[in-house]
Amino acid sequence: MTRGNDAEGVRLQKVLADAGIGSRRACEELIEQRRVSVNGEVVRQQGMRVNPETDVIHVDGERVASAAGHVVLAFNKPAGVVTTMQDDLGRPCVGDYLTQRSERLFHIGRLDADTEGLLLLTNDGQLANHVSHPRHGVAKTYVVTVAGVISREAGRALTSGVELEDGPARVDSYRLLSSVPGVSMIEVIIHEGRKHIVRRMFEEVGFPVQRLVRTRVGPIRLGDQRPGTLRTLSTAEAGSLYASVGL
Repeated sequence: MTRGNDAEGVRLQKVLADAGIGSRRACEELIEQRRVSVNGEVVRQQGMRVNPETDVIHVDGERVASAAGHVVLAFNKPAGVVTTMQDDLGRPCVGDYLTQRSERLFHIGRLDADTEGLLLLTNDGQLANHVSHPRHGVAKTYVVTVAGVISREAGRALTSGVELEDGPARVDSYRLLSSVPGVSMIEVIIHEGRKHIVRRMFEEVGFPVQRLVRTRVGPIRLGDQRPGTLRTLSTAEAGSLYASVGL
């Protein structure tokens, strides 16, 4: 990190303004109020110069990802799209939706081809590794559609734990959204990342999944984003995602 009036680097208030935090004057006020830190140290004077590519900048405790040129995107993956950047078999893949992006992007985790919903993409390898790693326990929320009226016993089994071929598994939260003759919709929250984990758990309790949509990853929600579309996370959203994994 460079300091003071050193010739190298970019003025901190410019970096913050370019990251969308506010006008340069507003960013100077944040610095004056000691709400900005660089590499873990609170900035106590104006005029600091930083390297946006290497220095870690926080405002009010939330990391400013875009200051380093990092982007985090939310993609609403349609069913039938495989989670790869290219596919040798010619199947529709995530990379098909990124042809207009110049960054080298990674998908954070995976969704099965038949699973829809929120998939995060980034050019920050450290973030991708942290969110994907089991030790950080990032929660994922799914809406599950099954045939028939799901039993209370099945719900209790999912929350207390079921035995799968690769070990026991349980959901952290189970909520019945709707139940009408012929179909039930359930919201589950799970930290597990094993392959097909949600589908296998519902299969085990006798209610095979008809449709599976991921609606949330950590603090990031899918909301009303249309299938097949991308959006860039806001500064606050990206900051909350970094904070959720200790970055």
